[in-house]
Amino acid sequence: MEEEHVTHRFKPGSSFMTAMSLYSFDNELRAILFRAIQQIEIALRTKMIHAFSMSSGAFWFANDSLFSNMQIYEHCLSHIRQELARSREDFIVEHRQRYSCPEFPPAWKTMEVISFGTLSKLFCNFADKRTKKSIAREFGLPQHLYLESWMKAIAVLRNVCAHHARVWNRRFPVRPQLPRKLENAWITRPVPDSDKLYPILTTLAYWTDRIYPAATFKQDLVRLIEKYPIVDIAAMGIPKDWENEPLWK
Repeated sequence: MEEEHVTHRFKPGSSFMTAMSLYSFDNELRAILFRAIQQIEIALRTKMIHAFSMSSGAFWFANDSLFSNMQIYEHCLSHIRQELARSREDFIVEHRQRYSCPEFPPAWKTMEVISFGTLSKLFCNFADKRTKKSIAREFGLPQHLYLESWMKAIAVLRNVCAHHARVWNRRFPVRPQLPRKLENAWITRPVPDSDKLYPILTTLAYWTDRIYPAATFKQDLVRLIEKYPIVDIAAMGIPKDWENEPLWK
């Protein structure tokens, strides 16, 4: 809406009602995005705990030999210690009371209290590409590199939503890699504004469809856009006729 950020002049046709509509739209959009991210986070956490524990043991996250970058590994381990120390979850408190060794609870307890960002870093830094590829394929992706790219982009979006920051018309520093073809319904045309929200919306739509066919993310998003026709969706990188793409049908 703001045409010039120094003098704070607004675009012709702007009004208080337009500003309020954008505020309400953005607020409702964040809620829709956050629900989808939570569904993805639960599914990813579950797959990681099972696959990594089966291949590398219950304490894989505490084994530095399983990771590629030691600086990232130490950073993640520091965050894990902090999260465990402040956790008031009953299963963590009970574990502390009953066991003093090893330092950490097993993965199926520890991974439940760490952030999505730390979870994403652990996955990306994990050296076993075969296990990571198997998880990616369960989510309908051909390679783990796509999954890593999507996780990084969604982690950034999650932080934006958690801090109640503006999502509409935002440029994101991390862009998800978008394959040309995927197993399930996908987009058929290239995305021009790849640093806007739309590429991340496509990953959320595909991922939620894959893990939870009854998910309403796509329907909720379409209804929200219809509810606020005054909102310029091109500012989010959404192309014309986007709703006719196979992914959104």
